Amino acid sequence: MSVPMPGSPRTQTTAAAAAKKKKKPVKKKKRRSSTLASITLYTFFFLFLFGSVFSLWFFLTETGTNLRMMMADTIISTQHRDWAKYLIGEEELKKRVDRYWAQFDKYSEIKDKDLVRVEKKPVAVVEKKPPVEIQDIQGKNFKGKLLIVNDPKSLRIAVPGTRGKGEKVSSMVKRLGAIAGVNAGGFVDPEWKGNGFQPTGLVMSGGKIFYNDGGMNTRNHIVGIDKDGKMVAGKYTPNELIKMGVQEAVTFAPKFIVNGVGMIKNQADGWGIAPRTSMAQKADGTIMFAIIDGRQPGYSIGATLYDIQNIFLEHGAVTAANLDGGSSTVLVKDNQILNKPSSEYGERYLPTAWLVFEEPAKANIKNIWEGLDPSKIDPSKW
Repeated sequence: MSVPMPGSPRTQTTAAAAAKKKKKPVKKKKRRSSTLASITLYTFFFLFLFGSVFSLWFFLTETGTNLRMMMADTIISTQHRDWAKYLIGEEELKKRVDRYWAQFDKYSEIKDKDLVRVEKKPVAVVEKKPPVEIQDIQGKNFKGKLLIVNDPKSLRIAVPGTRGKGEKVSSMVKRLGAIAGVNAGGFVDPEWKGNGFQPTGLVMSGGKIFYNDGGMNTRNHIVGIDKDGKMVAGKYTPNELIKMGVQEAVTFAPKFIVNGVGMIKNQADGWGIAPRTSMAQKADGTIMFAIIDGRQPGYSIGATLYDIQNIFLEHGAVTAANLDGGSSTVLVKDNQILNKPSSEYGERYLPTAWLVFEEPAKANIKNIWEGLDPSKIDPSKW
């Protein structure tokens, strides 16, 4: 084996090659660092430019402001209402909420022209129609179901069977032997961890007051049905409801179709985009429930009340009102959930539900709040 002598051409060539190899990684590293720095700089510049342009559009243009207000309304209609202040500010949030409630009160004051005529039909005619019918409904950003109840007197307000905790609608349907059911009124939900047991406002079932967190002359927004099968919606006191012969009722708002006329004039006043449950009645007495899924990109984002109003009007509604929605929205028939609730945990535990019965008078619905002081109920999760 021969060893090259120092200074020989072979040794010099080998040394030069080794030096060249050592220098290459250094050049590549510098080149990579320079390229990475340039990409990072351009990325930050692009994001800054995009963010600046978007902010100017979002806050200073009409279309951007409309989108911002729609987003704020969507948040306002959820459990996280206060978050809307990051989009429109605390003062504007208060003004917007106050304006909505002023609108709801105004809608409720419009006198009902008594357009509904629930006529007792011959048995042969009644038997031709099923108790309920279900249709698919959809719009640009939403999908849902329309539950049609042919006999309004087949509806009852159901409540939980166990004191201290709400109950899933599917459980109420099964326990009470109902044909179908949807969620009804709202409930006290502290820190969004409520147990679904304490309703808000008023609950009536079978003509009796089951729950009332105010006085007998305290006015509440009501959605209900009277002894003749006519839908009642608006602002009433418990005393007024008793005199009117109201049988089933919960508290929620707003009433948005009055005498066949839609109160909501455009999408901007539609109270945001959300999963929704709403109730309506046709002139012949037929009850309709719109159950809209939402908060599920790629499937259904949700609907505004303006969307629901249009659906009801297309189906001949003369009266309509909103019910609790969001994560509470659910439709159950034959012990199966037919929609897709937005809650990651599935159905919520609720205080009230509208149930359809073949023999509503025989439904074993007991007043679970009897003897309880509303101010002493603990609605927190346990």
